[in-house]
Amino acid sequence: MTTPVPRPRPGRDDDPDRLYTLTGGRSRSDSAAFDLVTLVVAECDPTPGMQSEHVAILRMCQLPTAVVEVSATLNLPVSIVRIMLCDLLDTGRISARHPRTARVEDRLPDTDTLEQVLVGLRNL
Repeated sequence: MTTPVPRPRPGRDDDPDRLYTLTGGRSRSDSAAFDLVTLVVAECDPTPGMQSEHVAILRMCQLPTAVVEVSATLNLPVSIVRIMLCDLLDTGRISARHPRTARVEDRLPDTDTLEQVLVGLRNL
């Protein structure tokens, strides 16, 4: 009786050799510049001789694109995409920015609004 060979998950190529090659053997990025919602924008067009994944990143990031979207589109783990993005950032081929969060005073409703809500709830 032969042992069945496990089939890879559809849409994923998690071959360790390929991932090792993509990152040059690195397992972590040197920078904490990228989290899942960091927006990435290409600063230049791809050039001949670039790694195909770098070319794909530059093409898809003509408009601001979140790191998680890049990862999903390339079907690569986020950790691998972060390493590749760090390479592109270090060479000035992309820029990265975190989405702005509202100031605390802009996020919280004013006291009058809260009091009106409280009165409305009490009247229920």
